Order: sequence, then C-alpha cells, then structure tokens
Amino acid sequence: MRHRGSREIAELYSGQRVGVFVDVQNLYYSARALYGSKVNFKEILKEAVRGRNLIRAIAYVIRAGVEEEQNFFDVLQGMGYEVKAKDLQVFPGGHKKGDWDIGIAMDAIELAPKLDVVVLVSGDGDFTPLVEHLRRALGCRVEVMAFGRSCSAALKQAADEFIDLDRTPERFLLGKP
Repeated sequence: MRHRGSREIAELYSGQRVGVFVDVQNLYYSARALYGSKVNFKEILKEAVRGRNLIRAIAYVIRAGVEEEQNFFDVLQGMGYEVKAKDLQVFPGGHKKGDWDIGIAMDAIELAPKLDVVVLVSGDGDFTPLVEHLRRALGCRVEVMAFGRSCSAALKQAADEFIDLDRTPERFLLGKP
C-alpha cells in the first residue's frame, strides 16, 4: 500500500466544497480571556478553507450599540465573510443575552447538501448535537476550530477534525499573545 504525502493529500481534497460558520462572540471572548488579545479573522478563514473551494463563509455577530462595531463588521465583509447581525437582548433586571446558536445550526443544516465540509469556528459545547447530525444524517465532514483550552471536550470529540488555535496563537491573534 502506497502512503500519500501531505502535498498529495492537499491536492486530493482541493475540490471539496467548504462552508465556514464563525461564532464571533465565542471566539472574541475566548481570545480576550485566554490572551488579552483580539482574533485575526483573516487567518481564521485562510486556515478554515486551506485551499479548498469556499462556498460560503458566514460570521455571526451581535450588535451591542458600541462605537466601532460597524467598522468591524465592514472589515469582516472585506475579508470575504457574509456578516449576519442581531441585536443584543436586554431583559428587565439588566440580564443580557446575545447568541446565534439556533441561527448557526439552521444555516449549517440548510447549506449542508451543497457542502462536503462544514467548518464550525466555535468552542461552544451546545453545538455538539449539530456536529453529530451534520456527520451522521447529512454526510458532511465537520471540522471544529477553536482555542482548545476553552473548547468543549464533547465538541472536540464529535468533530472529524479539531483545529486547536492554541497551538499557534500568534497566527490567529492580532498583536502579541
């Protein structure tokens, strides 16, 4: 049996259709907590695609009414992301909530028939059933990218491949980690 080199493997998978789904809040808070830094979303997209055929890259953001957030959203668009935004919910008593879990799951399931690979950029364990469904019921390869120290163990286990951003944080962060 002949073993393939990394170059041959890259060529073998170069035709794969890839969808990238980025939970911006999850990555932002992980980078801030672990490194006191911001995420390099351009490098995230480059690593997620890895020379394959990008079908869609969607960044899910929460509008909190903060100055500069529209500039950030525009920068994401300039990098090739489709930006989906929703407003932060503020409840009586001051409790705040803003997440895209259901939206990300619905988009991934709807787009899966057009994809060979789903790349989920989040460490949120709530996505474990989604990853299992995409693999089992829809036949997609699922790759998860996140900072390993803040990623759910169950999510890592459910994925076909886990890409640990903690291995080369200098690549995936802006400024020095």
